[in-house]
Amino acid sequence: MALLTIALLVPVTVSYIRALTYPGNATVLVRTVEWVRDHGGGPLVNAAENLYYRLHAPADGPPDPQSLPTVAKGAPAPGTVPAALHTLLAPALPGEGRWQQASAIAGSPASVFTTFVRPDPNHASVVAGVARFDQNLVATRLIAGTREPSGLGWPGGSRVPPQVRASLLATFNSGFTMKDANGGFVADGRTAVPLRDGAASAVIDTAGKVRVGAWGRDVGPGPDVVAVRQNLDLVIDHGQVVPGLDVNADGRWGSASNQLQYTWRSGLGVTADGGLVYAGGAGLTLSTLTAALADAGAVSAMELDIHSQMVDAFTYDHSAHLPDHLTGTPLLPSMPGPADRYLESDQRDFFAVTAR
Repeated sequence: MALLTIALLVPVTVSYIRALTYPGNATVLVRTVEWVRDHGGGPLVNAAENLYYRLHAPADGPPDPQSLPTVAKGAPAPGTVPAALHTLLAPALPGEGRWQQASAIAGSPASVFTTFVRPDPNHASVVAGVARFDQNLVATRLIAGTREPSGLGWPGGSRVPPQVRASLLATFNSGFTMKDANGGFVADGRTAVPLRDGAASAVIDTAGKVRVGAWGRDVGPGPDVVAVRQNLDLVIDHGQVVPGLDVNADGRWGSASNQLQYTWRSGLGVTADGGLVYAGGAGLTLSTLTAALADAGAVSAMELDIHSQMVDAFTYDHSAHLPDHLTGTPLLPSMPGPADRYLESDQRDFFAVTAR
């Protein structure tokens, strides 16, 4: 019996050690959860997450001041500052909905602006950070991780390439793991996972501009398409919030009931004038994440990744740090990732935004 037990435990132990030592940034908790999912424990993890996050609703009081971004003083560099956002809760907090410049590069016009909103009228403590990118001034690229979409072997070392760091403005997380995304992945001339018709898709062209839409209807293949990241279905479609986000019929937005979890979430959208917007924060449901994206002006939008350790966005101030020593400033102070995330190899795919 002892030998049988050892024989059964050895492969499991070896497998888990491999997961813990696999290349690329990821915490022990993330590595452990993904290992459990990969070994048939997905339903158990989903059930535990649903129970935990739905039982831990955010407070209805004001947010912790330490969770709010610092409101900058002074005027931004020359450039077009977007109009202030409509605040959903009154009175507005200092700086809420008002854009401030991020990612300063000497001699370059302001192209990245950030703010925060409170998108949940029932839980006033919930804050979503929002970043807006002027796509006439920036270029976006999709970078594969060491684990997602398909393991090792992608160019670039699963980090922001050193040769573009002098113009790096921002980085932010991508979508679900490919086995959960119900969609595909194309980058660097390779199709890691086939694309799905109808899936919410972030499509990057040769100029580095991003469009967000349903694959095969709003966006599709073409000679100018260099990367596509799909994740679930659209949450905002032609200027309208998609009905049923709180129901999640047919699992359009992930596993059953995950749309109701109060958890870290992120999303990506485009505005009517072609701007790119990212939103992310803790304590969000799918509906309140979508409310934040809509408030930011998104007319077409998709959910990206969810849960702690998966939602990270950083901007980079070149006036304070040389390209060889860049340090990311998180969109929200509470974002959990290390400041050098995406500057070092990461297990997950992500987006990087550079100045043109």
